[in-house]
Amino acid sequence: MTELGAEHTVVIVGGGQAGGETASELRKQGFEGRIVIVGEETQPPYKRPPLSKAYLAGSVQEANLFVMQPPILEKHRIEFVGGTAVQAIDREARQLTLANGDTLGYDRLVLATGGRARPLPVDGADAANVFLLRSIDDVNRIRERCAEGKRAVIVGGGFIGLEVAAVLLKQGLQVTVLEGLDRVLARVTAPEVSQFFERVHREAGVDLRTGAQLAGFEGHPEVTAARLADGSTVPADLVIVGIGLIANTELAAEAGLVVDNGIVVDEFGQTSDPLIFAAGDCTNHPSEFLGRRVRLESVQNAMEQGRAVARNLMGKAEPYRNVPWFWSDQYDLKLQMVGISTGFEQLVLRGDPATERSFAAFYLKGGKLIAADAVSKPQEFMFAKKLVAEGRPVDAAKLADPEVSLKELAT
Repeated sequence: MTELGAEHTVVIVGGGQAGGETASELRKQGFEGRIVIVGEETQPPYKRPPLSKAYLAGSVQEANLFVMQPPILEKHRIEFVGGTAVQAIDREARQLTLANGDTLGYDRLVLATGGRARPLPVDGADAANVFLLRSIDDVNRIRERCAEGKRAVIVGGGFIGLEVAAVLLKQGLQVTVLEGLDRVLARVTAPEVSQFFERVHREAGVDLRTGAQLAGFEGHPEVTAARLADGSTVPADLVIVGIGLIANTELAAEAGLVVDNGIVVDEFGQTSDPLIFAAGDCTNHPSEFLGRRVRLESVQNAMEQGRAVARNLMGKAEPYRNVPWFWSDQYDLKLQMVGISTGFEQLVLRGDPATERSFAAFYLKGGKLIAADAVSKPQEFMFAKKLVAEGRPVDAAKLADPEVSLKELAT
């Protein structure tokens, strides 16, 4: 890979953490050329995880979400073009066409386009009091509707839905969560962990319903109730939708790049065009840890992959190798997850999720630890990360025994 010099321009499409980290790391690596970040939102690159937690709760201000405050961007000579989308990539001319009519040339291009919240495919989902949650502006609109006693219906029992439920309940709203599957967090964790979070939310006062199929909405011009497939209705003053993410790959596909459940990149973050790289939620990258390709929706992945792309733009040729990890804050609980539990053969619990508010769940396959969930157990999580990364055989009985130190097993 050819190292970039001061005469070169790197354009980064996307104003999330992947884009922000790529720009910041380029400067740390000594790149002296021009860096331009183009984002559809007016705000400079910011952190999305706090949106459904601290920012929604009002305990964190907007400026504290920024990856780099505007003065820092200016100090590091990172240009930010906000409030406009990139409409097209001309790979032959190495030029972007922006929605505002401007054009922008590049020597290297980084696509950090992330994803967008998946909309509800039902009539009434476009009503003014039905909200997706992906941006600062989304949360600002939700906060305007939140007041004590208001009835909030949350569609989706994943991380976003459960985090929002915890925040709104604390603000005095009446909260109903509708999950279409038979348990919450079904795609990412074991039934025992799902049952724990269902119990926690119901004990807190959330009306949490699993196997609840949304059929549509009632009321016009604003929704007054959610209608379920069984004919029942749930009154609503506002509805918040958290049913997943759609990767923003259209720009790449229209430019002729290889796209397959994400923008396909190699271990260096390079797309099918050697001058174009990609990072974050939008990428399908090879994972040495998983032994297959994967597209991850994870801020940790977005940040680390963005930094790796920056180093490779500077000629480092460092393969991107990561062990996925995630977290979620709900009430006083912190759920920390490492690895991917899909296909596990044995679940080992340290602690009892049926009676305790802190425990760890370990997922084994072929005698090796492939993933772990730690609920308010930061020490266990720290050592579980090491065990999962190393992929060594682990004694299940010792994992389950709280008298056995995980530090001992990890050394």
